[in-house]
Amino acid sequence: MVSAPLPARAREADSKARLRLWIRLLRASRLIEGVARERLKAQFNATLPRFDVMAALDRKPDGMLMSEISRFLMVSNGNVTGIVDRLVGDGLAVRSQRNGDRRTSFISLTRKGRAAFAQMAAAHEVWVNELFGALSARDAEQLSAKLKSFRSDWESEA
Repeated sequence: MVSAPLPARAREADSKARLRLWIRLLRASRLIEGVARERLKAQFNATLPRFDVMAALDRKPDGMLMSEISRFLMVSNGNVTGIVDRLVGDGLAVRSQRNGDRRTSFISLTRKGRAAFAQMAAAHEVWVNELFGALSARDAEQLSAKLKSFRSDWESEA
């Protein structure tokens, strides 16, 4: 029986380990997103995309262009437009013109929107803390740092 050289076996094992990691990350992400979706709907009658848009806007109190929101969330402008329309309709966000330019508008949370998001964000933090409760703070920081370096490496190739 012919066996593969040791370096080839090691590369295959490395490849399988990375594949298992991807599957675990994907499953964990789906689980966490599922819990967040259910709880946002049940407690706040909100969707995860709505929460994400509000979170982006909360980071920029002076407002964001639609294209900035899309880029930040890594989704299309079309995905964001409907959510923003509903936020504006519900009095949680407002559109304002950028230097009088009617083609571009800044979106920002209203006082009501900031208050609503603060409640959702506080609950969200509790949920995430529950889901990651088995990790120590140190483990969470190390894993986060590792994933951040991976993201940086990956983005530099694109």
